Amino acid sequence: MYKTLPLITIFLFHLAFVSFSSNTTPQKQKSTIKKVSDDEALRKKADALAHRFVIVDGHVDLPYRLHAKMEDVSVQTSGGDFDYVRAKKGGLSAPFMSIYVPADLQKRKGFSKALADSLIDLVENLTKTYPDKFALAKSPADILQNFKKGLISLPMGMENGSPVESNLENLKHFYDRGVRYITLCHGEDNFICDTSYDTTRTWGGLSPIGRQVVREMNRLGIMLDCSHISDDTFEQVVALSKAPVIASHSSCRSFTPGFIRNAPDVLIQKMAKKGGVIMINFSSMFLDSASNKAYELKRNAIKAFQKSKNLSADAPEVQAFEKEYVAKYPTPLTTVERVADHIDHVVKIAGIDHVGLGSDFDGVGPTLPDGLKDCSEIPNLIYILFKRGYSEKAIEKICYKNLFRVWNQVDKVAERK
Repeated sequence: MYKTLPLITIFLFHLAFVSFSSNTTPQKQKSTIKKVSDDEALRKKADALAHRFVIVDGHVDLPYRLHAKMEDVSVQTSGGDFDYVRAKKGGLSAPFMSIYVPADLQKRKGFSKALADSLIDLVENLTKTYPDKFALAKSPADILQNFKKGLISLPMGMENGSPVESNLENLKHFYDRGVRYITLCHGEDNFICDTSYDTTRTWGGLSPIGRQVVREMNRLGIMLDCSHISDDTFEQVVALSKAPVIASHSSCRSFTPGFIRNAPDVLIQKMAKKGGVIMINFSSMFLDSASNKAYELKRNAIKAFQKSKNLSADAPEVQAFEKEYVAKYPTPLTTVERVADHIDHVVKIAGIDHVGLGSDFDGVGPTLPDGLKDCSEIPNLIYILFKRGYSEKAIEKICYKNLFRVWNQVDKVAERK
């Protein structure tokens, strides 16, 4: 085409093109720089907020992790998901220490209670060994006071009610020791209720003594935790309790159809109507159906191996089999955005006042999502919530205020009694 045009026309066309290019390119660069700058500013804001607000995590399995292998968590550790350094970096100020008791111990009288007491001793010793870093907390007021001092609070929740051992006086024992919620069962039905993981359905929900346990926990001021329990149990607990209840580390079943361990919409809504809170589990297998299906295959393979060898769940051979299986068939992981999706869902069906965080750090192995690999990365979640339009007030509720409201209401019910 150029060959048919006069030389001056070609020159003027070229000059105009150069002029146009030189005028538009910096504008594009400026727009890109502004976008990057805004993103960086939002990340800084998220990090600042993570350290300005108290952040409560409904479930961290540090005690059982240290029970298996003692580590100095006052410094950054090479393993696990929680230690002082990473908690401070991520702004995690009040992780509930899980006093986890495996279901296998239910069959041996005295073993469950002994293990629970030893894990409580372990938490207490952490605060005595590192008083400049950790402190016990038995109330929201304790957490706020510790936060002002720059200390990480270690409130406690018991995972599995088996240490109560059909003796209601043991509830008072554990309350006095600092336990402020109890997950009524774990992987098998127990004397209190049916579990989500077992199809036996021994009681059709709560047992007769389980109903007494609910009433006594209300009387003492111990939060009822609906994680791990069957749907029938969940519904009966919500109906029977005179105080709001929690799910300390559960996610939404609508994302993982068939995974009974997660809570269905109807029960999340019923819990919310009584003022309760569901605290979202961070594990990929709780968050995403592809991860969940892979997890179920792994779980079934491990159970089959365990049964064929007549071994307990925590036997070294079972752990070795699991390690080999995971190396061969790794669980596909999701991302931090999926955690925000679950939060969005609860807000949509139940409201902003009924969702919190329950990571399950140190309890779900290598299944944590990209962007939330340990407690140092919590600001990544706050960043995503900011990007989705959540206000500071809404994020504050998710971080701690919703759980504090339930906890204080549980205390008020106990006081009235």
